[in-house]
Amino acid sequence: MDNYRFKYFFKKRIQILFVFLIILLLIPLLKIFYLQVIQFDRFTALSKNNSIKIIPIPPKRGVILDRNNIILADNKLVHSLEIDRAFFSDMPEIQLRLKNKLNIDIDIDIANKKISYLYENTVPISFNLSEKEIASFVAHQYLFPKLRIKQRFIRDYPQGKSSAHLIGFINRINDKDINSLEKENLTNRYLGSSHIGKSGTEKFYENLIHGTPGFKEIEVDAKQNVIRTLQEKKPLPGKAINLTIDYRLQKIAEKAFGEKKGALVAINPKNSEVLAYVSQPTFNPALFTNGISHEAWANLNDKNSRVMLDRVIAGLYPPGSTLKPFVALAALKNDIRKPPFSIFDIGYFKMPRSSKVFRDWKRGGHGTVDMIEAIAVSCDTFFYGLGLELGIPKLNKVLDDFNFGKKTEIDIDGEKSGLIANKAWKKKKFNESWYAGETAITAIGQGFTLVTPLQLANATAKLANPSLSIKPHLLLSIDGIKQDKQEVIEKKQSYSDKNLKWIKTGMINVTKEGGTAAFLGKKSNYQMASKTGTAQLFGLKIDEEYNEDILPDKLKDHALFITYAPANNPKIVIAVIVENGGHGGSVAGPIAKEVLDAYLENKKL
Repeated sequence: MDNYRFKYFFKKRIQILFVFLIILLLIPLLKIFYLQVIQFDRFTALSKNNSIKIIPIPPKRGVILDRNNIILADNKLVHSLEIDRAFFSDMPEIQLRLKNKLNIDIDIDIANKKISYLYENTVPISFNLSEKEIASFVAHQYLFPKLRIKQRFIRDYPQGKSSAHLIGFINRINDKDINSLEKENLTNRYLGSSHIGKSGTEKFYENLIHGTPGFKEIEVDAKQNVIRTLQEKKPLPGKAINLTIDYRLQKIAEKAFGEKKGALVAINPKNSEVLAYVSQPTFNPALFTNGISHEAWANLNDKNSRVMLDRVIAGLYPPGSTLKPFVALAALKNDIRKPPFSIFDIGYFKMPRSSKVFRDWKRGGHGTVDMIEAIAVSCDTFFYGLGLELGIPKLNKVLDDFNFGKKTEIDIDGEKSGLIANKAWKKKKFNESWYAGETAITAIGQGFTLVTPLQLANATAKLANPSLSIKPHLLLSIDGIKQDKQEVIEKKQSYSDKNLKWIKTGMINVTKEGGTAAFLGKKSNYQMASKTGTAQLFGLKIDEEYNEDILPDKLKDHALFITYAPANNPKIVIAVIVENGGHGGSVAGPIAKEVLDAYLENKKL
């Protein structure tokens, strides 16, 4: 019996053990079945993602050229030293080793900024390695397993500091840029890209210049080594754009400016093409391409030099006497003080029913002057009285006709509107009434009035060619196809030929005997129509002398000059402002004359 019971329980135990073993075997089999059959599609996809990589290929930026195909912005192929962003925390140690072993310097601060590159797996820590540095790194690569050498195109500015504000610069894509791209649904266009236009033409025409990215689909092993390329789509480069600028003329203008601060704009009055665009002081756009240091950025933003200010479109200045031709035209349009009407200037103007006195720039006065001579000798006294007779509403109406106080809408970012003040503006701004004396000083381009150099040039172009209806512009062609700007139309202004002739005569006489810039016309082979301007930065009492020699530079008058030539068939218009330069005729005028000579007498180098 005992033997039977033993056999029975032994058999049961074997059965139970067998069942247990069967269950143990079934569990992994069921798991395998679940993974390979039920979850086949899911894990196949995951497996493919682990082995297949899509690598975006950034496009090459389009080049920027002048009207004669001189390259202003290009691309240069460089070798960069890069680190996987996952290992960026190891940078301090890597920096030290690179310096000690290979004598390669990197700036961690700049490299840290590059970590935000959009959709980039690797971060460049050193651009443009030399052949010696490349050879040294390759020989010692075993010491730097987290680093690799990569080829990249970087932006190149072959003209250095020349035309910097016009061309602009590119810089790394930051969070603000990413948000903007997302809002505009443009993130796919920037896959693999690290830079974007930040200013000037680089920014305004970013959509044209940037291009379209390509991609490479590759298979990699577990260690992320490339096994093979499955497919590749090449990127489409950005479009090449030609600007209206004549770079040879630009260089002459910059050379004429020297180290002076200010701006120059030259425009073709027949079609509003901008021929020269100078803002001084300037900078090297390449400073931003690879990341700018804190020190360099601080220097560029020094409050005294204001290097980054594009003075052509954003510098705001009192126009001084360069406004007088437009004020005179306003008077003529309203039948006020038409020639031969004249006054006798004793050197100052006394406000009616007031003790307030405004002085003329010429102590002792100009004697008898009519409107034409008042323009030629820049008689303040004549214009004080003219402004009062005209009144601020009628004066501002004509200034508005010539686009003062509003943007020209030129194709570049950052343009300021300037300011043509009136009663409503002053009330809103200061909660104060408008005084008659403010109308008087507005008529000589002082007071609240502020203009940009571009506004001055644009208004002068409308004087030179009253039928001009095209806005000033910088784009000439895209991929060699000339752009028709005739669709950009402004309201044409109507002024009688007789009135315009009087204004032109006065401006021609500026460079004739007795005019404020007579010396400029003595050796000229062509006739100029011009106006000098001196913008005061502080007022003088009637018995107070202006002594330039004892004034600090920042308090000296601005020097201004506007001109077009030849007077009877205008081919070029120029506006010049020299900050704290003193006298428009002697300081700003010669700069304009050099540019005129180069353009009209074919003296371009």
